[in-house]
Amino acid sequence: MPARLKPPLAVIVRPFQRFAQIQTSEGLVLLFCTAVALLWANSPWNESYSSLWETEIALHVGDWVLSYTLLHWINDGLMAVFFFVVGLEIKREVLAGELASPRKAALPLAAALGGMILPALLFTAFNYNGEAARGWGIPMATDIAFALGALALAGRRVPTGLKVFLVALAIVDDIGAVLVIAIFYAGDVALNALAAAAVVTAVLVFFNRSGVRHTLVYAFLGVALWLAFLLSGVHATVAGVVLAMTVPARSSIGTDRFASNVRDLLARFEQAGRPSRGLLGDERRQSVALEIEAEATHVGVPLNRLEHVLQPWVAYAIMPVFALANAGVALHGNLWEQLTSPLSLGIVVGLVVGKQLGILSFAYGATRFRLADKPRGATWLQVYGTCWLGGIGFTMALFIAGLAFDGSPLLETAKTAILLASAVSGVVGWIILRAAPLHTPRGE
Repeated sequence: MPARLKPPLAVIVRPFQRFAQIQTSEGLVLLFCTAVALLWANSPWNESYSSLWETEIALHVGDWVLSYTLLHWINDGLMAVFFFVVGLEIKREVLAGELASPRKAALPLAAALGGMILPALLFTAFNYNGEAARGWGIPMATDIAFALGALALAGRRVPTGLKVFLVALAIVDDIGAVLVIAIFYAGDVALNALAAAAVVTAVLVFFNRSGVRHTLVYAFLGVALWLAFLLSGVHATVAGVVLAMTVPARSSIGTDRFASNVRDLLARFEQAGRPSRGLLGDERRQSVALEIEAEATHVGVPLNRLEHVLQPWVAYAIMPVFALANAGVALHGNLWEQLTSPLSLGIVVGLVVGKQLGILSFAYGATRFRLADKPRGATWLQVYGTCWLGGIGFTMALFIAGLAFDGSPLLETAKTAILLASAVSGVVGWIILRAAPLHTPRGE
């Protein structure tokens, strides 16, 4: 039996363990939904697959109408919640996680930078002009759920330091992807709507600074922010990240004051006497219990609370629906010709070659120049296997492909290439991690 963690260490490690467990199981759910989408899109009932996602759904408020297809509501609406949770994860890591100090952030920051630059350059080498050139952002991001799922399949051979490195790398990747989407994949910008988004953001920042902590306030303003971005031409999912940055990340009372207040309340609770009819019949104890509950709310952090509540919904509802709606590629016609097109080659080479070489070279350079430390307990071969997992693009890659080639026949080609490249990267990375020695050689 492994030694039990001491309480302080357990408190630090537990949130990461829960996060990793959710992301790992999410990868399995995503894999299942991807398989269902592919089978459905290539079955005799493939027309029902297309027609379902093209169903028009309208929201009426008086004379005002907001009408989009079901696919559009998923990609612009549900995915805004996904990006909100991504934003919460980014903020948590920057304030108190693996990105909280320059030394800790240096390795994932350098690795992610290499994993974004080289894939984009390789894609551009195959697609430097024409309509396909717009897809240069597709091979830049890592799918954290699938990557952690593949890492988990390698078993206990993988040190915790390597898992932390992969999570931090994927989060920095997400920051890059959000910036790329906001800057390079925006439509025609409506300045009035963008100004409205700026006003709502300013109000959110004001409430944060004023100590407003009720999550319903942020939820209401978040919907207004999403609508403003939706009508502005900047992709609506960016609203999720902007909203996350304004969510309070501090408790309203310190831990010492919380402990003192709760001790006093518990003493009052004990002094209230022993009820003969249970707690329900004792108004004094009920009152004290409510005060203890209020104290727990004050010491809690809204950012952590929202992330805790929303993560399972994103993992087991939103992301599976996204995969089901977007991964259904009809594999018809000359598949070989499709896979050897410049667009496919750019995506496959970018994800399979560019990701692992870019991540490894920049990570190794950061350690050689003593800007960062190698993941604790990991060999360079294990790090290299993890770099391969960075080539699993899936969610973000499919999302950016939809933005780059919306309404174009190139979208199906891009999806096919993404699925192929992600599968190759995941399998090769898993093989390397399973075959890698467990101990660091002397002198490494």
